[in-house]
Amino acid sequence: MLCDFHIHTDYSGDSKTPPALQAEAAIALGIPEICITDHHDPGSESMTHVHYLLEIPPYLNGIRRLAEEYEGKLAIRTGIELGLMLREQTELERLEAELPVDFILGSCHFTDGYDIYDRAYYAGKTEKEAYFRYLESTLERIRVFDCFDSLAHLDCILRYGPEKNRNFRPEDYMDIIDEILKVLIEKGKALECNTAGYKYGLGHPNPHEAILKRYHELGGELLTIGSDAHRPEEVGKEFARAAEILKDCGFRYYTVYRERKPVFLKP
Repeated sequence: MLCDFHIHTDYSGDSKTPPALQAEAAIALGIPEICITDHHDPGSESMTHVHYLLEIPPYLNGIRRLAEEYEGKLAIRTGIELGLMLREQTELERLEAELPVDFILGSCHFTDGYDIYDRAYYAGKTEKEAYFRYLESTLERIRVFDCFDSLAHLDCILRYGPEKNRNFRPEDYMDIIDEILKVLIEKGKALECNTAGYKYGLGHPNPHEAILKRYHELGGELLTIGSDAHRPEEVGKEFARAAEILKDCGFRYYTVYRERKPVFLKP
């Protein structure tokens, strides 16, 4: 069973699940290793009703205690999902230098002052304009930031667009997607295969299989796997399908992180 390196708990503002329940769900599935990656999005307060700010010392202490409690039954790594926003560059760089974690996911949930979940972001834009602008802002951020290990759910905007992925064709955006993938490769950053796309009814992971394949074609080797679980029943969801997708895309290994260093495992 693949290791799940994108799991949320009730330390996050968008989950009500105690960490121990996520651990028990992983054990029941035979998952050997997980990483708790709760949300921390400095500067998001004015753009969303969800509290995406962690009290970091209590959070990290809580996950470490959990790891000790489950030692010998499940390897639990400490992680965090940092929201990448250019105006928060100083704070994010300070955090990254001080965070004693195994793994940092970098994510983009906000664009041009809007939560991409918010209908207001899409007002006055064609679908292609909305999606392209999101990808463009992602590219701008990863060019600047080094404070993450893996880029989370690259095309997650498809979860929230008015038509979701009904009209989405990866090839229509591949020029800018190629630039994103090349920057990740050049900077030694991983790409995440996030299986929550199935939960959202997309029928694909985030990013789409064509993007995962393109990442491999360009020479990308660092690939993390995450369920983006907010509830116990979502832990490890669709991981068997993900393993087949990785093989079909040409990946012989996937990546976990321990003390911010990549470790390669066979799917």
